[in-house]
Amino acid sequence: MASGSATEVATTSDLSGGRLTVAAPYVIAQDWNAYTPEQHAVWQELVGRRMPQLREHACDEYLEGFELIGLQEDRLPNLAVVSARLSPRTGWSSTPVSGFLPADAFFEMLAARMFPTTTWLRARESMDYTPEPDIFHDVFGHVPMHADPVFADFLEHYGKVCASVIDRPEALERLGRLFWFTVEFGVIRQRGEIKVYGSGLISSHGECTRVLAGGCEIKDFNLEAVLNQEMQTSEMQPVLYAVESFEEIYEAAQAAESMVG
Repeated sequence: MASGSATEVATTSDLSGGRLTVAAPYVIAQDWNAYTPEQHAVWQELVGRRMPQLREHACDEYLEGFELIGLQEDRLPNLAVVSARLSPRTGWSSTPVSGFLPADAFFEMLAARMFPTTTWLRARESMDYTPEPDIFHDVFGHVPMHADPVFADFLEHYGKVCASVIDRPEALERLGRLFWFTVEFGVIRQRGEIKVYGSGLISSHGECTRVLAGGCEIKDFNLEAVLNQEMQTSEMQPVLYAVESFEEIYEAAQAAESMVG
């Protein structure tokens, strides 16, 4: 069956499943058939730029997840198809949303194992950088990791912890650093080498190349240090934290609950 056929397009009610309250108004249906040949060509070029480096330097779990969820290198992903492959493995879905979500809606979706996914794709003129996440960053960068059971458990628990302190800005700020140095800019040691798994590294050739070339300090992961590490979202990262396994960040999410509680 061709990707994007009518039987594969999930409706908003299918995707929300009645599990959302705050986030429900932001959930939409992806119109996969509306993508143009030019957009598919941009996706193909973006993926083609990244995969040679990632096949060598991405963590095992990312590369396995890429295959498991059925991402194609020559066409944009149909989120209903991705979710149909992902959900039986870890219970997660790649759920299309209308755009930027407020914090309470974002964390509600994570706690429900629904990853909020934008459906727009950057234009060819902005292939090297876009200030707002697009479907390339969200799906190519994030979603393959959701096929790993331990990482999947970590992300759900992280969402629940953040939802529980949604009215405490200082606690959310500290927890945001845990997200930044794992989900967005996480690295892991595998077979004695630094491998990348954070979406900001997976989806950015420049940032990933700089890290792999030794352009930033890589420290052993330490939860207290991470929660107190200042960060600049608009600049290259001066320091990153390497874990030895994904169990380490799952345990960190549990420990963070008491540290910010």
